[in-house]
Amino acid sequence: MVRCPVALIGPLLPEHPRRLRHPGRRRLDDRKALQGILFVLYTGIQWEFLPQELGYGSGSTCWRRLAEWQRAGVWERLQRALLDTLLAADQLDFSRAVVDSTQIQAKRGRGSPKVGPSPVDRGRPGSKHHVLTDACGTPLRVALTGSNRNDVTQLVLLVEAIPPARGRPGPPRRKPRRIYADRAYDHDIYRNKLRARNRAPCIARRGDDHGSGLDRLRWVVEAAIAWLHGPRWLRIRWEARDDIHQGFL
Repeated sequence: MVRCPVALIGPLLPEHPRRLRHPGRRRLDDRKALQGILFVLYTGIQWEFLPQELGYGSGSTCWRRLAEWQRAGVWERLQRALLDTLLAADQLDFSRAVVDSTQIQAKRGRGSPKVGPSPVDRGRPGSKHHVLTDACGTPLRVALTGSNRNDVTQLVLLVEAIPPARGRPGPPRRKPRRIYADRAYDHDIYRNKLRARNRAPCIARRGDDHGSGLDRLRWVVEAAIAWLHGPRWLRIRWEARDDIHQGFL
C-alpha cells in the first residue's frame, strides 16, 4: 500500500529548535502551515484572505513557509520519496516516458524570466508547464518556463532531470527506454541528443498525415496535465515569484 504523502513529508521538513533564552513567539505548527498552503492551492483564494479561524495561521506565515520549504528542497525530496514508494508498489512503468506542455495565463510576474508573451493568446503574458510522465501517467518531472519558450528546448532537460527511483533492490530506475512526444518536438537535433543518451525518440513529424498512432500512448501526459490543473492556483498564475509558483507545481 502506498503511504500517505502527509506521513512522508514530516521527516523532510527542516528543523527549527526553539531557543532557550528569548524564545520569542512560538512557531506555527508545520502541519497547520501545510494545510493552509494546500487550502490556497486548491481554492485559489488570495493569501491575505486565508481564514485564520480554521487554525492555519495568517496567509503571510503560510507564504513564507512555502518559500522556506522550496529553498530547502522539500518538494524535490518529497517527489523522490513518493517515486520510491510507487516503484516498491509496482506502480511505475519506465518502459517509456511521455512529454508535453501547456500554457497558462500569468496575471502577475511580468518581467520574470519565466513569464513571456504567449504566441497563442495575442501576446498576453503567460507561462508554460512542461510535464514528463511514465507510461502510466505518473509525473516524473515538471518544469516552468515563459510561454514564448519552444517546447523542444525542455525535452532533454526534462529527461536528464528524472530523479532516480530506489524502491526495489538493485540499481535505481531512471532511464525510460523510449520518449514519446507530439509534433511540437519534431527536431532531428534533439532526436540525436536522445539517441546519444541511449533513449529512442518516438516523435511525430510535421507534415505527415494525422493518425500517427502515438496518441494511444501519449494521452496519459494530457491526462496528467489536466490533473495538475485541477487546483485553481495552477490554472492561472497569480504568483509573481517563480519559486513560489514552482513550489505549488
